Amino acid sequence: MTNATAHPDHQVFHEHRRLLFSVAYRLLGTAADAEDVVQDAWIKWSVADRSQVADPKAYLTRIVSNLALERLRSTRHKRETYVGPWLPEPILTGGDASEAVSEAESVSMAMLVVLETLSPLERAVFVLKEVFAFSHAEIAEAVERSEAAVRQAAHRAREHVRARRPRFATDRARQREATERFFAAATGGDVNALMELLSPDVTLWTDGGGKVRQALRPVVGAATVAAWFAAIGTVTYQGVEPADMKAELVEINGGAGMVFSGPGGVVATVTFDFDADGRIIAIHNVANPDKLQAVADGTTYDIGTQ
Repeated sequence: MTNATAHPDHQVFHEHRRLLFSVAYRLLGTAADAEDVVQDAWIKWSVADRSQVADPKAYLTRIVSNLALERLRSTRHKRETYVGPWLPEPILTGGDASEAVSEAESVSMAMLVVLETLSPLERAVFVLKEVFAFSHAEIAEAVERSEAAVRQAAHRAREHVRARRPRFATDRARQREATERFFAAATGGDVNALMELLSPDVTLWTDGGGKVRQALRPVVGAATVAAWFAAIGTVTYQGVEPADMKAELVEINGGAGMVFSGPGGVVATVTFDFDADGRIIAIHNVANPDKLQAVADGTTYDIGTQ
C-alpha cells in the first residue's frame, strides 16, 4: 500500500486504517497482532466486490473484528501457558487521546488486563459496544451472532468489567504529576518519596515472558514495591549498569509512563493505575523484549475511536 492516493479503494482503506488498528489493538492487546490483522483486512478488502459495499467503515470494522476474534481464539492457549504474568504489549500514544479520558481509559494497561479475562466473544462485544458505540444489531452482523446472543454477551462482559475495574474519577493532571514524582523518586533511589505515592496494597506486575529475569508472581505491598524501584538506580538491571540506564517519561497507552533504555535499546516500560485518592494501586512493568518492539520503533499511535 505504498501510494494510498493512487486508487479510490486504497484511499477508502487508508482513511479508516487508524480506526481499524484502534479496534484490533483493543481486541488483541498486542500491536504486532493488530498490525497483522489490519494487513489481512487490507488483503480481504482488495479482493472483495466493493460495488456491494454500502458502508465501507462498517464493512472494514466487521472484517477486522472477525479476523481479531479468530486470532484471539488461536492465541488463547499460548497466553494460558505463558511464563509469569501476561501483560499487553505497550504502545506510545499521543494526539487527542490525552483529552479524551474514556478513549485513554479503554486502552490503558489496567483495562486491557481486565479485557484479557473475558471470552473472545465477550471481549469483541464489549469493545465494539462500550468503546466504539456500535449498536447490538451492528455488532451481531460483525461477529456473526444473533442479536440476542450479543446482548447477553454485552451484559456479561459489562458486569465482569465493572466488578474488576472500578471507575475512578480521573484527574489526568494529578496522575501525570504523581507519575513525575514517582519518576524522580525512582531515578533518585528515594524509598520514602516512593512510599508516599503508593497505596499500601499496591501490586507490581512484571512481564518478562521467561526471556529476562522478572518476578513470576505479583509483588505486593508499598514497602516491597518501593524497594524494588529504588534499587533500579543502584543495581544492574537486565545486564545494564545503573550508569548506562536511561529513563524517560512518555505517554504509554493513553497515560503517563516510563521507558527504561540501555545501550542496546529499550529494556522495559512502566505504567501506573491509580485509586480514587490518586495513589498508585497497580504498576505494570513490561520487560519481555518481544513486547517492546512497538515502543522501540518509536511509533506513536492515535487510539481514537472515530
